[in-house]
Formats: sequence, C-alpha cells, structure tokens
Amino acid sequence: MANPLAPSIRLDVAKSGKDVVILKEGERICGTGAALGTLPIVQNKAYFQVDVQQNGTWGVGLGNSHSPLDAVPVACDFWGIRDNGDVVANETVIGKLNKPISEGDSIGVCYDHVELKFLVNGEWAEPSITGIRGPAYPIIYVDESAIIDVKFRRFTQEAPSGYDEILAEQTLL
Repeated sequence: MANPLAPSIRLDVAKSGKDVVILKEGERICGTGAALGTLPIVQNKAYFQVDVQQNGTWGVGLGNSHSPLDAVPVACDFWGIRDNGDVVANETVIGKLNKPISEGDSIGVCYDHVELKFLVNGEWAEPSITGIRGPAYPIIYVDESAIIDVKFRRFTQEAPSGYDEILAEQTLL
C-alpha cells in the first residue's frame, strides 16, 4: 500500500512555462508551454498516461531540469512524441509513430531507464526512444488550444506488466 505521507506526483506549477495553466490538482495542462512532473523517475519501470482532451499542438514524454518550458514545441532535452506523430530524441526526429493519435485517445508512457516506449489506446506503438539524459521527469507541452489530462495513478488503460506508477524515492525503500 502506498504511503499516504509520501509526496505524490503531479504537474509542477513551479516547473512550468509562464503561459501554462495547470488545473485539476495538477492533472490537466492547457495554455502555451510545458510543465514537468513534480518527481523524477527513480524506479526501474515507470508508467504514466495522458489523454488528449482537445486537439492542438502538444507533446508528451520525458524531460529534465534543462528542458525549455516556454518553448513550443520543446525540442532540446525532450524525448517523446508530438501531436503530428513525430518521435523526438533531444531535438532529433527519429521517426513517426506507427499509430495515429487523435482527440479522445489515451497514450501510455513507459520508461525503464534504457528505453522510452508508448502505447496508444492500450496497444504498443513504435519506434521507441533510447539515450535519455536524466534525471528524467514526465513532461507535457501544449499550444493552440490543446488540453491534455495526465494520470499518474488510477489509470484508465492498464499499465503493462512490470510497470507501475511513478514513486517517490523514499517509497522505494
């Protein structure tokens, strides 16, 4: 059972772009810019989920303390996917996601400190990303009316076997 006193993860208003709006207790992002999660990923296999509530410009994946939070799209120190299907590894587009993503879809983000993988509506999507420089935090950016909801627990799409919600470091002991 999770420790009720352990810090919980959510989108961090202190680590967000100046024109970002974070709602629903840190689980919805809109406006313009990016936000990091409040906790880095320290466990072996971590999972979080995002739901595209409203289309626009957006990106989902991992960033670090150097990620530019006012830039859209975030490119430097960003490893993830964009609304147009681009798969990005630190400024380099390495391919296109093999599954289209549209309004209403759920994206699962899976990270095991070697590889960043994605699911679209519960199905694995390719390609995956390697070479992430950390400490790695969840990052989401939005623009052009995009609204993204993030679930760090109580997922609507089941996490893959072996993956779990992002845990605070002291809860790993």
